[in-house]
Amino acid sequence: MASGNEKIEQIIASVSSVIKGKDEVVRMAVVCLLARGHLLFEDIPGIGKTTLALALARSIGCSFSRIQFTSDLLPSDIIGTSIFDKNTGMFTFCRGPIFNQILLVDEINRATPKTQSALLEAMGEGQVSVEGKTYPLPLPFFVIATQNPREFYGTFPLPESQMDRFLMCLELGYPDDISAKEIIRHGHLREEAGNLQPIITPEEMIILQDQADKVHTADVFLDYVLAITNETRSSEMFEIGLSPRAALSLTNAAKVWAFMEGRDYCIPEDIKAVASPVIAHRLYPRKEFIGIKKEGLIRDLLSNVPVPV
Repeated sequence: MASGNEKIEQIIASVSSVIKGKDEVVRMAVVCLLARGHLLFEDIPGIGKTTLALALARSIGCSFSRIQFTSDLLPSDIIGTSIFDKNTGMFTFCRGPIFNQILLVDEINRATPKTQSALLEAMGEGQVSVEGKTYPLPLPFFVIATQNPREFYGTFPLPESQMDRFLMCLELGYPDDISAKEIIRHGHLREEAGNLQPIITPEEMIILQDQADKVHTADVFLDYVLAITNETRSSEMFEIGLSPRAALSLTNAAKVWAFMEGRDYCIPEDIKAVASPVIAHRLYPRKEFIGIKKEGLIRDLLSNVPVPV
């Protein structure tokens, strides 16, 4: 029987078979899932984000749904609504697409803030409330949202509270020429993604999430996380520092990275491996640093924080 790490590598290989040349992005997406977080892709249309989400859902045997966000989408289109049954004389709640284990929210910033906020409780608490009643969401529950670049026409920027709900923000980016040639040659990668066979069951994924969560974090490691957090708050590079939720997200992602590396304890290198996708979208550079890529700012930030020995 394959170990947990072997199963994780098989999942990554399965998804990478249809997402050509993006192994590291796929790996980070799996880290996000194992950390019980949610994932935001900020990138242009047509580069394979939907295919990645579908491939991941099929590889772990989870139910999957895709919602295309538009300006006229309503919260009830996501969560569901109560319908009157004339035979029983009672209202029956009809569940919306959010009641799937993996939910792809396509072009999240094309919907109004009111509709965007319908995801907040689901992403934060794993439940939705309708007419005073609470409904738990299935486990594992993983939201993959895509966001068009902010300069695109007809978009509503996500507020800071919504951005903070995403454990990671990634860019898929253009494929290299070799990978692009393979994509053009196959031509039906989304269909191939839909036909992938499960590597594990949803129940086994929950077990892996529990195992990753048990990775040990020593006091000196937690002090390092706090030092990074405090540096963002005092740094002249950023308007707003990291929140406690961000510090927790950074720790959880580092624990998963350590778990995938075959360790039951965290080291500073785990933080460095996941720092950029976890905290870049949570930091807002000051005016004089806006032209610098956030990844570069984060490297500078980490270089200013002494690594514990």
